[in-house]
Amino acid sequence: MTVEGPIKYARSGDVYIAYRVFGDGPRDIVLIPGTISHVELLWEMPSNEHLLKRLTAFARVIAFDKRGQGLSDRVAEQTLEERVGDVRAVMDAAGSERATIYGWSEGGPMCLMFAATYPARTSALVLYGTFASMKNEPWMVTREAFDQSLAKLVAHWGEGSLLRLNAPSRRDDAAFLQWFARIERAAASPGSVRALMRANYETDVRHLLSTIQAPTLILHRAGDKLVPVNTGRYLAEHIPGAKYAEIPGTDHLVLDQETQDVIADEIEEFITGTHRLLEPDRVLATVMFTDIVRSTERAAELGDARWREVLSNYYAVLRKELAAFRGHEVNTAGDGLLATFDGPARAMRCARSVREKMHPLGLQVRTGLHTGECELIGGDIGGIAVHIAARVAATAGPDEVMVSSTVKDLVAGSGLQFADRGAHNLKGVPGEWRLFAVQ
Repeated sequence: MTVEGPIKYARSGDVYIAYRVFGDGPRDIVLIPGTISHVELLWEMPSNEHLLKRLTAFARVIAFDKRGQGLSDRVAEQTLEERVGDVRAVMDAAGSERATIYGWSEGGPMCLMFAATYPARTSALVLYGTFASMKNEPWMVTREAFDQSLAKLVAHWGEGSLLRLNAPSRRDDAAFLQWFARIERAAASPGSVRALMRANYETDVRHLLSTIQAPTLILHRAGDKLVPVNTGRYLAEHIPGAKYAEIPGTDHLVLDQETQDVIADEIEEFITGTHRLLEPDRVLATVMFTDIVRSTERAAELGDARWREVLSNYYAVLRKELAAFRGHEVNTAGDGLLATFDGPARAMRCARSVREKMHPLGLQVRTGLHTGECELIGGDIGGIAVHIAARVAATAGPDEVMVSSTVKDLVAGSGLQFADRGAHNLKGVPGEWRLFAVQ
């Protein structure tokens, strides 16, 4: 999916709020983000793009930047009342009379106050990983603990501080950490984050819970390491008629498409009364497998610490080259990487470039390519084309880019040269396959 929807501005008093509208479904969903927002960059994140794809299948989705953040006016005011007024201004500008209000994390109290203040404009309320109060039950963060955490967050703002805090499972992913740090810098300044978090600490909307009239769905990860699951259970117990669902996982921030699918399924069924079983998407793609030659021996030679550094540099080079040649990283395992391309010639040129860029690192790689129809399953891919590409890669020697005859035939006229490596029986794949090495 390509994120589309022009950036527009709604006026809330003297403040301009940036917003976008995605899709044209029969009902509206307004998204109220967590601690940071950037209506342009945040929705380029693959998991967020996937969520939009799911939600726009049954609704028109309205996203915006909170005041003081992203592309909205950078103002100092951070009162809950003003920010709730911004939600109404965005809905007015987007022509939305009534909508499902979906908020997560820090956006939860905004959702609760909006639903209590404007029940006629709230068709449903959906809350994920959020709370009614930080300093009171059931969370009960002490002032000392809060001040210490905030000081650390502000001191390292723009370095991916939120990712380390909200998604500890990704804290060692150097490339993603660097990208997320860019979002932090673009979304807010350290001072505005400090003001927002201090306001959040003082906010307490527990007294509003019993006044909520809209049908309410509350979602929370069972092992959330930032916002404890008891806060979600508390909301469910105190909002009349609320439906509650716990989702597996420990990261507060949702970065995987599988969890976004669970969330989207829950929202769709809650709003529409049903959810459709989506057929796996199928697409023609060139699949690339790459791994390091003699990786086990190299790891033993270098030792664990040095090998981790080598792997970090290896993946950094791979991701830079993927970006340059419009490749898409699917997953990694050990020293191997699986990626897809929408064109076989770009895939081969990427593989050749990777091969050359590995020499300064003292590494040799083997690569296999095949073009075929793939199933898109969440954030992963499947199908016989993937198995063929893996088997082709297994036949490659050091610094060799091996391709199937399908790939060779598709790039006729590109100027790329090949050496015939003969017919091969690929394990688990029917028939003989003629393979070629890219020269």
